[in-house]
Amino acid sequence: MIFKMSYQTRTNIVNDEKSDMVTESHSILARWKNHFSLVLHVHEVDDVRQTEVHTAEPLAPELSAFEVEMAIEKLKIQKLPGIDQITA
Repeated sequence: MIFKMSYQTRTNIVNDEKSDMVTESHSILARWKNHFSLVLHVHEVDDVRQTEVHTAEPLAPELSAFEVEMAIEKLKIQKLPGIDQITA
C-alpha cells in the first residue's frame, strides 16, 4: 500500500470588526489579539511574543539516558513509517 502526500496551499482570511475580509498576516494577528483581549478581558498585553510564562515547576521532568534507551528498545522493528516518514 502506497500513500501519496500532496501539499495544499492555505489562504488565511478573517473578518474584522466591520465584517471586512483581512488577508495580510500582521492584520490577522492583530485581529486575533484584539478578539481574545475582548473575550478574555486582557488589556495589558501589548505584544504576545514578549510575554513570558513562569511556572513553579518544569512542565515535564527531564528524561534520563536510561529512560531514553528503554523507549528506543521498545520500538517495533520493521514497522512502516507514519505520515512523518520517520522509521523507528
